[in-house]
Order: sequence, then structure tokens, then C-alpha cells
Amino acid sequence: MTNPNVELSSAYQTILKVVEQVEPRIAAATRAELTDQRASLKLIASENYASLPVLATMGTWLSDKYAEGTVGHRFYAGCQNIDTVESVAAEHARELFGAEYAYAQPHSGIDANLTAFWAILANKIEGPALTEFGAKTVNDLTEADWATLRKRFGEQKMLGMSLDAGGHLTHGFRPNISGKMFDQRSYGTDPTTQLLDYDQIATAAREFKPLILVAGYSAYPRRINFAKMKEIADEIGAVFMVDMAHFAGLVAGKVFKGEEDPIPYADVVTTTTHKSLRGPRGGLVMAKEEYAPSVDRGCPLVLGGPLSHMMAAKAVALAEARTPAFQEYAQNVADNAKSLAEGLMSRGSKLVTDGTDNHIVLLDVSSFGLTGRQAESALLDAGVVTNRNSVPSDPNGAWYTSGVRLGTPALTSRGFGAAEFDRVAELIVEVLTNTEAAMASTGKPGKAKYTIADGVADRVKAATDELLDAHPLYPGLEL
Repeated sequence: MTNPNVELSSAYQTILKVVEQVEPRIAAATRAELTDQRASLKLIASENYASLPVLATMGTWLSDKYAEGTVGHRFYAGCQNIDTVESVAAEHARELFGAEYAYAQPHSGIDANLTAFWAILANKIEGPALTEFGAKTVNDLTEADWATLRKRFGEQKMLGMSLDAGGHLTHGFRPNISGKMFDQRSYGTDPTTQLLDYDQIATAAREFKPLILVAGYSAYPRRINFAKMKEIADEIGAVFMVDMAHFAGLVAGKVFKGEEDPIPYADVVTTTTHKSLRGPRGGLVMAKEEYAPSVDRGCPLVLGGPLSHMMAAKAVALAEARTPAFQEYAQNVADNAKSLAEGLMSRGSKLVTDGTDNHIVLLDVSSFGLTGRQAESALLDAGVVTNRNSVPSDPNGAWYTSGVRLGTPALTSRGFGAAEFDRVAELIVEVLTNTEAAMASTGKPGKAKYTIADGVADRVKAATDELLDAHPLYPGLEL
């Protein structure tokens, strides 16, 4: 079998030459990005490498078509091919995850969550109101009816995981639209174990009585028991929503099964299609059938016209995720995270929850006398790309932080295994051990400034280059 990377190499060269004739800076930046990605030890948990077929699907004339509406019910003529694209993407999502219904239009994770939030509100508030007001559709509601509805929409409650415990900003963080839409409260983790305490969540839910109970995370290195969360939601009559953007690939790859698989338990599930799912940047909503009519109104409710080329790329990525090879990949992601965590802990590092059982390792860098921002910058100097992240009850806040979030999906895509991730752990510890916080201009210890011992960054960069050279990115693709 020929290498598709080699086959596409000449095609990409031709494409970039065409781009270069119009705007050479964009062509140069595109080439430079591939060079940078090839030379970086990428440990950002939310990033991955899409396959070349997925990347190629994004760059087609499907981009040129408007297709507001849903399959078979568009507001523009000539959408028969877009109907096919959207239907195939939704079909793959349903079959891959075992969902009753799937919606492939959201442009991003936040768009998927906004679609889900408003679909739930419409289902639980707008729907019953139609009967109350004697209306057949929303178009039959009077201005007085809408005034009543707006008040009801604005009085709803949501309970989600707090940002510093590992939740996501779209789960009710005040500066985010979710924190402004809802009367919001957060649940955290146990102060001692840093694990979710389901009894505490149940107590908070009984007291607050939210319309929506949200589960999911962006920086929690453990799995969730969705059966227990569903019990809590059912007890108080809440809609149970799961944002699985970070761990969708582990669900798709059957690493998360039984009570750790959210699909059988959640009323509505949202996800991105990149991250651990290894597809294009975009979102999906999956739901029980009763929510399908409300979710289908995502456009024009909160979305504009669907990005047809991105839906096509989602379909290709979801087809790839339905293969045994992807299941093997997903298991490797989880196994490699354990190897990385064990490698760090064996060298004296402190991890939030003392380990991991998903794809995330959350390193508390305060034991090195550093802030997350200092550690992130020092590691970047040595060719290790991470992102700073809050730890539970973080004394340094969300900007400087006390942690660094690490993830294994991207390097697993490049073929890294347990031995390589143990070596990565060794290099991380070498950098941080040899980094010191520097004084700010005020003469006090700074939260951003740092110094690395002479020669350390170069030595570690050479070691990372050796690891990366053994596992090339898109081998055969030359630009």
C-alpha cells in the first residue's frame, strides 16, 4: 500500500504554491507551522494531529455552499450534497457512540454547549409553554407570551464542576456566557483526595435544585461515574448533560465503558471533534430522541450556516474512529498517561490526585518553587509544549496558576510508547529542577520571571529532538 502522506505531498506543495502567489506570508506561516509541530514535544492535552485525509477534506469547495436548516429542510436551494455530508457525519456519530441522535453542525465546543443549553431550555420551558399559551409553534406566541418566557428562561439554574477543580469555563464560569445565562453554582473535589465526592455533589444538587446538572472536565485526571451522576440528576428532576470534549476519544475507543461511558446515562452529550478524537476543529451534540427537535434548531437559534467542509471532515474522522486501529490508539493514550504519571512521581513530582486514569496528567509545580507560568515558559524554552493550569484551591489564581497540564493524545499519535513517555517525564523534571523563580522589578519574587541553569535548555532540547526524530510527523510529506 502506498503511503498517503507521500501521495499528498505533491498536492500540498502545489496548493501552497498557489496560495503563495496570492499571499506569500500565509504560505510561509503554514510551512513554518508544520516545521514547528514536527520539532515540538507536544503535551497540550487538548491538541492532537488530524490525519491527512481529514485535513484534505477541509480544503474543498464544500466550503462555498450555504445550508441553513437541517437535512431535507434547508433555507437555500441546491443542498442535496450537503444533506449527504451532514447525514453521513451524524450517522457515524450515532454508530460510533451508540447515541439515539446526533447533530454535526456546531462549529466548536462552546457552540455545541450553547446549542445544548438552549435546546434543554426550549425542551423544558418553551415546549410546555406552547400548550399553556394555546400556541402550535413559537411563531404563534404573542409579545406578552415572550415576556413571560424570557423571565422563565432567565431564572434557570445550572450546577457544574468548578474551574479550579478541573471543570471547563463553559460550565458556568462567570466571565463565560454560561455563567451569565444561568443562576450558577459549582461543585468541587474533596480537599484531601482531590477526587469527585458524589455525596457532596448530591447534597449541593438537593440544596440548589438546578435545571441542568453538568458533568465533564478539562483538567481532571480521573474518570467519572456517570451512573452516579445520573442518579443525582434523576433524584432532583434535573436534566443530565455531559461535556466529553476532552475524553471523547477514550469513549469512542472503548477505553471508557459501562458506568464510565456517558452516552447511556446523559440526556444530552456534547463534544469537540479534535482533542482525543483526532478530527477537525468542531463540535457535536448527541442526545436522547426527545431533545432532537430542539437541538435541530441550533441553526438559527445560536448557530449560523453550517460549515459543510468541516462537517465532511468530521465524517471522515468519525469513520476513522470506528476502526480497531483507533481503539488500539485510545488504549495507548490512557496507558501512556499512566507511564508519564508514574515517571514523574518516581522522580519526586507532585501530581493532582496522585496519578491519572485518563489522558491528563496535572503536575503541581509548587514543589519546584515555581508558578505554572514559570514552568510552562521554562519547558517551552527546552522544546516541551504544555499549558499552565489551575490546581484545586490554587493560591496563584487562574492566570499564573500552580500547575501544568500534560496530555498524551498528540505524542501517542506520533507513535510514542511507555518508554518514550518515561523519558519525557525525566526531561520535564530535569528542566523544572534546574529552573528558579526570579525577582520581579519590585524586588519581590515574581510569578512570571524565571532563570534556567546554563546548558539545561539546550541539553533537553537535543534530547527531545532525538525522541521526535524517531517518530516523524506526517512522514513522507515534504513542503
